[in-house]
Amino acid sequence: MRWTVHGDGRTIKPGEVVAPQERLSWPRAIGIGLQHVIAMFGATFLVPLLTGMPPATTLFFSAIGTLLFLVITAGRVPSYLGSSFAFIAPITAAQSSQGTAVALGGVLMTGVALAVIGLIVHRWGSGWINRLMPPVVTGTIVALIGLNLAPAAKENFDQAPLTAVITLLVIILATVLFRGILGRLSILVGVIAGYLAAVLQSEVDFTAIGEAAWIGLPEFQAPAFSWAAFGLFLPVVLVLVAENIGHVKSVASMTGENLDPVADRALFADGLATTLAGAGGGSGTTTYAENIGVMAATRVYSTAAYWVAGFGALLLSFSPKFGALIATVPAGVLGGASTVLYGMIGILGVRIWVQAKADFSNPINLMTAAVALIIGIANYTWDIGELSFAGIALGTAAALLIYHDMHAVARLRQPELEDAPIPSDSSNPNPSSPR
Repeated sequence: MRWTVHGDGRTIKPGEVVAPQERLSWPRAIGIGLQHVIAMFGATFLVPLLTGMPPATTLFFSAIGTLLFLVITAGRVPSYLGSSFAFIAPITAAQSSQGTAVALGGVLMTGVALAVIGLIVHRWGSGWINRLMPPVVTGTIVALIGLNLAPAAKENFDQAPLTAVITLLVIILATVLFRGILGRLSILVGVIAGYLAAVLQSEVDFTAIGEAAWIGLPEFQAPAFSWAAFGLFLPVVLVLVAENIGHVKSVASMTGENLDPVADRALFADGLATTLAGAGGGSGTTTYAENIGVMAATRVYSTAAYWVAGFGALLLSFSPKFGALIATVPAGVLGGASTVLYGMIGILGVRIWVQAKADFSNPINLMTAAVALIIGIANYTWDIGELSFAGIALGTAAALLIYHDMHAVARLRQPELEDAPIPSDSSNPNPSSPR
């Protein structure tokens, strides 16, 4: 928590950036920190709204996770840990079959698994991650997670089509009409516009806001555990690994610093944050692409701003009235926003293929993506005794097994089917959802 003041603390010269270990004057650092709170706000709250979890609790663990991340990475990796969209599908599935407590247990076990991977990377490096999940596999997993959620978006959309259309149109228009911070916050702008439209149509119930206290503790809940639920959450671990590695490399490319030595800390920190969230009633966390956008716009990568953001979010989490206000967002607004968000998660998987120049004339790549996507989109299920595996888990398993098994067979029987060498993980872009 010791930063050197960049220049005069007020200006940034052309071509310069404020490094993670630097800061501007405190008034400016606080202002930028509050921008980070606004940037993460819309997406972080959409996850609890879509899964029915308490928004204030999710915000609390998001703030705690961010502060822990800064400590564990020794202040070298600027990042806000917000709610991960990758958890929406498994949380929803676990809730419908076994209840919220079991869903929280799945979040907790996911966090533990990610933390363990961080320890493994610390001991043996991260090269094995890219060999296990080359871009064609990573892109497929990210895409099928987003597309698997399409029915959930439609269900909310159908409850209030007019409000949903207004929300959707404002998000689309805000993306192209606004520049700077408003353009990056198009989803938040659309949600606000949709909320106002819902109020005018008497779709919002304000009763809970009036009954909530101004100051109070978040609603905590203990988890329960089920191996069947963990099968739903296992694919999320792979997505979180890719997101964290991608985030570290994105920040490194923008600051000019070599951050590979702290990739293990980033994985462990996000794993610990997700574990704590699952233990107390929050949603799993991940590094946020929106906040990278704020850093790119301001050229300020100072971790001082993220300490401000973390403490600001923590203070907001202690206002039940604030949480109650967020919880009043109606289904139509969620339907419009999730139509965009879930679709963008799917397309982010396609972007990973494009940026890695995945060759789909190669039968191995083609089969990997084709089979896994259909399994995920159609939500295939497979019951083994008390264990039940759904589309995301089965699609992820299919992607991994088909890719590696076909490579093994190709090496033995048909060398001409061998794919090009797997790109280094620097070509694996950050698949963070448009959070």
